[in-house]
Amino acid sequence: MANFMIAYYGGKQPSSKEEGMAQMGKWKAWVEGLGEKVINPGTPLMGTKIVTSNDVQDENAPNALKGFAVVKAESIEAAIEIAKSDPFLENGGTIRVAQMMEMQ
Repeated sequence: MANFMIAYYGGKQPSSKEEGMAQMGKWKAWVEGLGEKVINPGTPLMGTKIVTSNDVQDENAPNALKGFAVVKAESIEAAIEIAKSDPFLENGGTIRVAQMMEMQ
């Protein structure tokens, strides 16, 4: 099995503490349902910067990278099926899936 990164972009923030707790509950159930396929259940990102050879800027785009998870799957198609079941999609965000290359 290969490792795949599931990268989270955009999405709406919860409008209340209760909504946030409900979202967290769905996420925890999703992670538990994946079992041993989970390598990293999720890492939220904060304070993203865009770095070029000439400049550094704050990332303010509404569809900015929000975080990532890492899962094991037999193929990219299987990893996509895992991503399609992710409750993050219910919040209006998008997910990108990429196979991770092992570096020696």
